[in-house]
Amino acid sequence: MTYSERIKQTKRYVDDLLTWVSGRGKILIIVHDNPDPDCLASAYALRHLFIMTLNRQATIAFSGMIGRGENLAMAKELEIPLSPLELLNLQEFSVVCMLDTQPGTGNNSLPANCRVDLIVDHHPKRPAGDAVKWSDIREEYGVTATILYEYLLSQGITINSNLATALFYAIKSETQDLGREANLPDREAYLRLFPLSNKRIIFLITHPKLPVEYFMMMNSALRHTLIYDTVLVSNLYEISFPEVVAEMADFLIRLDGIDTSFCMGYYAGSMILSIRTTRPDLRLGELIRRMTADLGTGGGHGMTAGGKIVNVPADDGAIGELAELLTHRLLAELGKDGVQPHPLLPQS
Repeated sequence: MTYSERIKQTKRYVDDLLTWVSGRGKILIIVHDNPDPDCLASAYALRHLFIMTLNRQATIAFSGMIGRGENLAMAKELEIPLSPLELLNLQEFSVVCMLDTQPGTGNNSLPANCRVDLIVDHHPKRPAGDAVKWSDIREEYGVTATILYEYLLSQGITINSNLATALFYAIKSETQDLGREANLPDREAYLRLFPLSNKRIIFLITHPKLPVEYFMMMNSALRHTLIYDTVLVSNLYEISFPEVVAEMADFLIRLDGIDTSFCMGYYAGSMILSIRTTRPDLRLGELIRRMTADLGTGGGHGMTAGGKIVNVPADDGAIGELAELLTHRLLAELGKDGVQPHPLLPQS
């Protein structure tokens, strides 16, 4: 499908969606817990779409926290309006949208009995999404923000500098500058948005000041890292914010000789999981779902995935036992069970 054909097809879908939304009341946009640049930019874009086409405001809601320095800087510098989901009365909203996540994935805090009207996502479709009236799931896209960018294009909406910066940074971050799981629509959006984006703000987002706790967690990650041939596993134990697990997985996958990194951290009664690989054949989203099948939830893409296990006792022994079980399952999946580990850093 050509670029113009794709935008025309999107226009027909968005036209019908907007007609349906226009006859309803308050709009809620829900993103996944501990939101990242992709869902923040996607929500910002959908809110802009409703403002510019229907003259309607929408509330962007999230649960958890934004702890990663880059994500905090993005929300602050681009003035993305966010509301804690727990403080909202969900019965007040006639339209419920879910971006970069889906019902039943375990990475959002929308109550299971709450109706969802619209899903826009680039992750594999979940069964619970079959009951959603408006579902636009494009697994061939590397970034949800790219889909929302095409929504705006299809309606001929002017994209201001802040919104362009949000969308550009989301694609930049999610695909590691088009180097990871970026497809043609993502590359086209990246190149079209770059001239419109604010380069000073991009610098501020990508180079935020970091608290001392960040470096303490990095030290913990390095001290607790074990290497099994080409697989790296790190148990961070107790962490200050959930996003640090994914950040460490992204950081440690860069180690020479490593093709898969798996990081875990304990936060507020849950074990947060993140896995990265340089091997496109692994299909990590399916792999982590098998790893967590009887324990919790997991999902993702071919080269990036995450998961969560709740109700974990708050003691190092239980955390360590769970980490060992997950490591064993990962190594078995990768055909490396029986491989003896060695620590990343010399043990004193």
